[in-house]
Amino acid sequence: MTIWLIALAAGLPYKYLGGTAIGGVMLAVLSISIKEYQRKRVMSFLNPWADATGDGYQLVQSLLAVGSGKTWGAGFGLSQQKLFYLPIQDTDFIFAVFAEEFGFVGSMVLLALLATFTTLGLIVALKAKNIVQRLVAIGVTILMVGQSLLHIGVATGSLPTTGLPLPMFSYGGNSMIASLIAAGLLIRVARESSEAEVVPLRKPMIENGRRRRVFQKNRN
Repeated sequence: MTIWLIALAAGLPYKYLGGTAIGGVMLAVLSISIKEYQRKRVMSFLNPWADATGDGYQLVQSLLAVGSGKTWGAGFGLSQQKLFYLPIQDTDFIFAVFAEEFGFVGSMVLLALLATFTTLGLIVALKAKNIVQRLVAIGVTILMVGQSLLHIGVATGSLPTTGLPLPMFSYGGNSMIASLIAAGLLIRVARESSEAEVVPLRKPMIENGRRRRVFQKNRN
């Protein structure tokens, strides 16, 4: 989906994009029809309470966590569902724990932060002078925000369970490093698109550094 949206932003012909989208949907339908575990996952997403102790267990526990947060939440670190009730609570369902601890208000603040990130990312993309930099900015924005929305959709029962971590929130070094690298790319594009010049090191500092290295080399 990220690559498809980047291709859309790059201006590829709609006939190619449409053909790719139709082919992807057909492959998804075929895969769900053939593989039973995928079909069960979709069916449990549509009505998780029908098998609350089986295929729908994880989603039911996630919904209980989100609902338990109410308006203001239970408080930081006071989630009950993360105590061996909600599986994979520190990665794929971290938003459910967040919603339980910070409530509806905290969830709205998180969505507002995502909206702010989206706005800043699009501003950086629009100001980029190079097409490659513009596509990098758009790709990073889509990746970070899109994955966050998919994660939230899964945790709230709006989308089938996929197993995507929440960028900058979920536990795990690989996820955090990937998120930081993506954010760094966006900052790089913003910096190179700026008209301000990079402040160089002062010449005396560079010369003094060279003298020290020469002196140390002669001493050795």
